[in-house]
Amino acid sequence: MRAFLDSNVPVRHLTGDPPGQASRATALLSGSHELIATDLMVAEVVYVLESFYERPRDEVATLLRSMLALPSVACPAIDLLLRALELYETVRLDFAEAYVAAAAEITRIRRVASFDRRLDRVGSIVRVEP
Repeated sequence: MRAFLDSNVPVRHLTGDPPGQASRATALLSGSHELIATDLMVAEVVYVLESFYERPRDEVATLLRSMLALPSVACPAIDLLLRALELYETVRLDFAEAYVAAAAEITRIRRVASFDRRLDRVGSIVRVEP
């Protein structure tokens, strides 16, 4: 089967909550399917793990990297998402800002128009304040 992943499947798999859905999510992710992970889905999983489950940033990043590494998970923008997770974890940016910074790096545009000074922590890009 080939299908796009909704965020509730990885959330159930990664948290074990609720147990019945978690076991079904794990079985799906462990199967020989092609499950497509979109950027928006990953962002939503980060948000849910941080806010509802109150998981620390380093654990969230580790959990997402492990999920994206599953053989059943296909991710068109894997390099971008892995870099965004790295910036999210190490530079301590919100995931959305980390994603924009990673996109600026990967596209080699290297500029981000933003009022958010936390982006200045990413030495490989230049924040351009409007």
